[in-house]
Amino acid sequence: MAENIPVGSTTAGSIAVAAESTVATRMSAPPSFDVADFPVPHGREEEWRFTPLERLRGLHDGTAAATGEGVRVDVTAPDAVTVETVGRDDARLGKAGTPVDRVAAQAYSSFEKATVVTVPKEAVLSEPVRIAVHGQGGTSFGHLVVEVGAFAEAVVVIDHTGEAVLAANVDYVLGDGAKLTVVSVQDWDDRAVHVAQHNALVGRDASFKSVVVTFGGDLVRVHPRVAYAGTGGEAQLFGLYFTDAGQHQEHRLLVDHNAPHCTSNVVYKGALQGEQAHAVWIGDVLIQASAEGTDTYEMNRNLVLTDGARVDSVPNLEIETGEIAGAGHASATGRFDDEQLFYLMARGIPEIEARRLVVRGFFAELVQQIGLADVEERLIEKIEAELEASV
Repeated sequence: MAENIPVGSTTAGSIAVAAESTVATRMSAPPSFDVADFPVPHGREEEWRFTPLERLRGLHDGTAAATGEGVRVDVTAPDAVTVETVGRDDARLGKAGTPVDRVAAQAYSSFEKATVVTVPKEAVLSEPVRIAVHGQGGTSFGHLVVEVGAFAEAVVVIDHTGEAVLAANVDYVLGDGAKLTVVSVQDWDDRAVHVAQHNALVGRDASFKSVVVTFGGDLVRVHPRVAYAGTGGEAQLFGLYFTDAGQHQEHRLLVDHNAPHCTSNVVYKGALQGEQAHAVWIGDVLIQASAEGTDTYEMNRNLVLTDGARVDSVPNLEIETGEIAGAGHASATGRFDDEQLFYLMARGIPEIEARRLVVRGFFAELVQQIGLADVEERLIEKIEAELEASV
């Protein structure tokens, strides 16, 4: 069962073996494209109990309707890439996964046009695809598809800025042997609300890397999900979040090992500061009976910089076969390490600079996973700005 984690404590999560396991994974919500199949949440449900429903602006109960100018989506891509705006009847929509909660189903039922980005088979992009999602006020529903053909290689950066109330589904479809890295940055203005389900379908011997970076917004809830379309698939899910005073940032993950001899690695790290800063991380890994030879690990680390912040961190692992290569998870939440601070200050480094060095070191391994110098530099500057605000 999930627990609230006080500062300085750790949790190991719960492990269950056998198909009749009672561990709650995100597979427990029957997927559906129909909003009517999901009851209106009241906050007592397992998947909603950490989310302040009153701050969703009606996305969860059907009272939200598309208003204002919504969001503007601009795509910059190399010549080999096809970018299309399609209607709801396009067969590629929903191919990677089905909504598993009411907001995702509402988003799927309510969007009018979707953006489809296609990388042809065997293409190796020398430049990233950059997708700018800019909020212009009001409420919007969106859908984005990124499809990478067999043996193609691509990097995609999705950058969320501005102010909006946005519910969206994002699909990543990887062909056999394809390699896709996606960096999704949530750098919204202070009043924005963003709820999104990310679905990745990883082909045979394909490699998927996701880096989710969350800084801005009043409430951000991102739900990455991975499933495998064949053997030998690899998924790496990385995340970085900096939760400031009054912000609610929630990341819920599911890796569904539904094919044999696939691997996954999950590492999310967060820093929190200020009164009523609230971060939630739920990491679910399901190893189905058919997924022999699975190798998986997930980890969440949280660094609490000030009093008044709260973290809920819950890793869950459900195993339905004993024929696996490895499986494990870990979670830890703690205060700023005074020993590290003392070590640096004893060598003549001022306290403010020492604090910055410790936090930058905490995030360094995740920032380096991005692999794009301009994005990495921007994120380091953002972390510096957040720390400056706490001085």
